[in-house]
Amino acid sequence: MLLYFLFNILMLELYCSNYYYNYQRHAFLKIPAIFIINEIFTMVILATKFSRQFKSRQLKLNQLVKKALRGSFIILAASTLFACNQADTNADSSAADMNSAQTQVSLNNTSTDNLENPNQSATISAKAQHSDLLKNVSATVYKDVNCGCCKDWIEHAQNHGLTATSQHPKDLSLFKDRYGVPTEMRSCHTAVITDGYVFEGHVPAKYVAQFLANPPAQAIGLAVPGMPVGSPGMEYQGQFAPYQIMQINKDGTNQVYADIESAEQQL
Repeated sequence: MLLYFLFNILMLELYCSNYYYNYQRHAFLKIPAIFIINEIFTMVILATKFSRQFKSRQLKLNQLVKKALRGSFIILAASTLFACNQADTNADSSAADMNSAQTQVSLNNTSTDNLENPNQSATISAKAQHSDLLKNVSATVYKDVNCGCCKDWIEHAQNHGLTATSQHPKDLSLFKDRYGVPTEMRSCHTAVITDGYVFEGHVPAKYVAQFLANPPAQAIGLAVPGMPVGSPGMEYQGQFAPYQIMQINKDGTNQVYADIESAEQQL
């Protein structure tokens, strides 16, 4: 601006000088040129000033935009982190609640199972129990080669001292007929001891020993018809179904030898 003021003073002096000395020579023709130069110089100065102000304002605007963008990015990042932390907290809380619920359900199921299956521990104990009740007894067991419960009964009898040998005939009924097992008394396997007595099906070792200690005169053996759940070799999830041990007589008749009302009676 100082330069612009000095230039105007200079133009005024030139104008006055030219007008005074060259009045007779039509110096007024030079006056417009001076004014044109003055106006051009003025426009250049104003344009330069305006350009500087515009650049300054543009720079300030750019700085404001950058600051706004930077602030928005910071707010967005903070919001994202907060949301993630909140989601993790909710997930951890949900997982903890789920684990607590599952634990409670498991405890409830265990309690319910114990109430519904009071013979479960007795059944497991019967399967793992060991004794010498049948220590001096040997038997041949006729069974199907793929019968799993037959193998489990043999294991039960061996745990009580029985010496057992397995055979797998193609037709089991022939051996059941040979040893006098009535059709209604039959089960999955037939055990014949060296004394000739027959034990059909899942007869507990306790009652095999009891029978051999004092065999009835008219009897040829004992039988548990079918495959009762919870009987030796037929353990399943602690369940137990009452059943009868039947005495098979020489004349083909049968009678109840023992009523098994609970798993404890098999021990």
